[in-house]
Amino acid sequence: MKIKEIISVLEEMAPLAYAEDFDNVGLLVGNQESEATGILVCHDALENIIDEAIAKNCNLVVCFHPILFSGLKKITGKNYVERSVIKAIKNDIAIYAVHTALDNHQEGVNKIFSDALGLVNTKILIPKENFIRKLVTYTIPENAEEVRNALFDAGAGTIGNYENCSFNSKGIGTYMGNENSNPQVGERFEFVQGDEIKIEVTFEKHLENKILKALFKSHAYEEVAYEIYDLQNKHQNIGLGMIGELKNPMKEKEFLLFAKEKMECGGIRHSNFTGKEIKKVAVLGGAGSFAIKNAIQAGADAYLTADLKYHQFYEAENQLLLADIGHFESERYTKNYIVEYLRKKILNFAVILSEENSNPVKYL
Repeated sequence: MKIKEIISVLEEMAPLAYAEDFDNVGLLVGNQESEATGILVCHDALENIIDEAIAKNCNLVVCFHPILFSGLKKITGKNYVERSVIKAIKNDIAIYAVHTALDNHQEGVNKIFSDALGLVNTKILIPKENFIRKLVTYTIPENAEEVRNALFDAGAGTIGNYENCSFNSKGIGTYMGNENSNPQVGERFEFVQGDEIKIEVTFEKHLENKILKALFKSHAYEEVAYEIYDLQNKHQNIGLGMIGELKNPMKEKEFLLFAKEKMECGGIRHSNFTGKEIKKVAVLGGAGSFAIKNAIQAGADAYLTADLKYHQFYEAENQLLLADIGHFESERYTKNYIVEYLRKKILNFAVILSEENSNPVKYL
């Protein structure tokens, strides 16, 4: 199996188009045409992780955080990033990062976080905007089913828990071909008027090229009439953070102790207690200070995230319990999820969970 085949599976799990614009996801180091010997899954692709990959005969390291985030002007081994990259290249080890591509997935980082806390009735906290487009096309009734099915197979027409969604309306189409035309119906220079079906489907914007290829291949007309629109709708199943409910409400201190145990935290920093019971809980793995207001607006009783600064605790405004449980801790089960996913999709192949703890933060 080549590395590029494994990448295809990883992109099914966490499409790169879901990643934030600032992020650096995908294949960071290595040749995708190389034959894979094994996959080591980790949180951070540090130098000791590369050593582990060498020892376990894995030439593909799949990490959550990208070891290469900003540009490198020199690779001299002067810091941990450069040393990891140098060792990976010298030993023909590829590095692939998922990061916010998995953060934004409805089954990704924040669903894993929510599941660890036992939250139910979960939904995305900050749905992704400007991600949905609409295709409108027209064809003869005899061709409509073929076109629809081709568009569905290419990924169009999925809305939440429903697939094969479209809107179809009948109308009258007209055209007249010139001397270079080869019309499916009628002759050159003939004014044609006939029944047509208008087909409308929505799709995620990164699928546009695939959907247009399917449209052109399945359409009966020589010249395909179509329109594509950007929609203002938010994508309810893609985005950052998640909010859900505890099955049984808890007192604030009880809830923090519960979260500390479930997420295996070395410690939790939190805002003042509000005196309210905790029922509705918002979570965002990693640095999530930007979503404090979103958690408040969503009616959360508590918001768990990481990397909060001193003044950001004031932003709780006594409206919710704000807790910093640690960056690594908030994402700690992500690598387990990746391993389980790959083992289900790639049978009889070595997919290994790293034994190294890459958390740089230690607690007394």
